[in-house]
Amino acid sequence: MKFADPKNDLAFKKIFGDKNKTEVLISFLNSILDFTGRKVIKSVTIANPYQIAKLEGLKDTIVDVKALNQDDEEFIVEMQVETDILFAKRSLYYSSKSYVEQIEVAEKYPQLKKVYFIGILDFAIFDTQDYLSRHMILDVKTLKQEMKDFEFNFVELKKFKLDLSQCDTIAKKWIYFIQNASKFDMIPQEYENMSEFKTAFETVQRYKWKKEELDEYEKISMKKGVIKNGIKNAKEEGLKEGLEQGLEQGANEKALEIAKNSLSQGLDNDTIALITGLSVETIESLRRE
Repeated sequence: MKFADPKNDLAFKKIFGDKNKTEVLISFLNSILDFTGRKVIKSVTIANPYQIAKLEGLKDTIVDVKALNQDDEEFIVEMQVETDILFAKRSLYYSSKSYVEQIEVAEKYPQLKKVYFIGILDFAIFDTQDYLSRHMILDVKTLKQEMKDFEFNFVELKKFKLDLSQCDTIAKKWIYFIQNASKFDMIPQEYENMSEFKTAFETVQRYKWKKEELDEYEKISMKKGVIKNGIKNAKEEGLKEGLEQGLEQGANEKALEIAKNSLSQGLDNDTIALITGLSVETIESLRRE
């Protein structure tokens, strides 16, 4: 039994974007957002559900959700693997777009519902050491949340260092699942008696997938591998080029220092040029200075 990587676009959409298995998404949202009481989500309507007929391209891993709780609020869930330093701005854009599209005329402002953004990132974006951070609009003096219609939650997988035995909450178990599911050959016993996780593991059992799903999964994995290697090579080339430039700059500065000392000793331009490798014009310019 081999499980797919939930961080792959296709696998992520199959897990959390299946309109027939919404209990998985409901469990994830309630745990990550720490919803209790009247805030608990009872049901969801997925605006862009996973559909095998629309596999080709699968341009993103955004799951737009209409979740029904006491306040009838909206949720956006996105998985982002490649490092994106502008991801915070993207979260603002998607959230504001979802907020604006709730109404058609300004007179209906009272109908606007709160929008939650949940970003799952396979890289670090904030200075905090916490793997789960929550961002709201607060008054800088009172720290009161007077403007309550936007909330941003980020899970930074690179900062999550817990073992499965340390995952004592549903939220921690979900984060561990997203980070590590592809490493298992069977469902860990810590998940066996939890129906939503059993469904999630069954969803990422690749031997049950259709051929076109497997092909798309591999294509996405290969594409991300190429991007990752490209970034690595670019960094290595940048470091190499920087080192070469640094050595060249250092050698030039040393040559100029020797030339100035030689000038103070009364040596002629041609001799100094021979010693330092600098041009006669450069040495003459130093002499005039």
